[in-house]
Amino acid sequence: MMFDELLKAQGGNMVGELARAFNLDEGQAQSALKGLLPSLSQGLQQNTQNKGGLESLLGALDKGNHQRYLDQPSVLTQAASVEDGKKILGHLLGSKEKSREVAKQTSQATGLSEGLLKQMLPVVANLAMGSLSKKHKKDNSSLGGMLGSLLDQDGDGNVADDVLNFAKKLF
Repeated sequence: MMFDELLKAQGGNMVGELARAFNLDEGQAQSALKGLLPSLSQGLQQNTQNKGGLESLLGALDKGNHQRYLDQPSVLTQAASVEDGKKILGHLLGSKEKSREVAKQTSQATGLSEGLLKQMLPVVANLAMGSLSKKHKKDNSSLGGMLGSLLDQDGDGNVADDVLNFAKKLF
């Protein structure tokens, strides 16, 4: 599960790094991650279901240096990194309106300001891509491993139930 991987990043200090970057306490930063990541994961899953989407994602993971966001959290809020995160959001969510909607929903769920969450979204998108990049490289660029992690929505290690649930939604 992506959230758990991000909690372990930087020796368990990624939430603290995120909190410092946005002047939050660690509980608030963790709430923001928990609130934002599901929408990004859902966007990623939808994107990979489009024709060429999975290949595009794997290409981005191969060519991009997204793991640096986990390895060097100090770069997360740099202007170039934020722009990279905005591009990732464009691919995952499709529009600025959807990003605003995600920030609004997360704000209502967490009590954090919508404006703050809008600022955090590109950073969290970079963290999500960093997590996927790390997993992609760890799994030896295995298409099956990557696809399995994307399809395993509930993180139980069994994609069959998730694929069946997805198929039920189609019919």
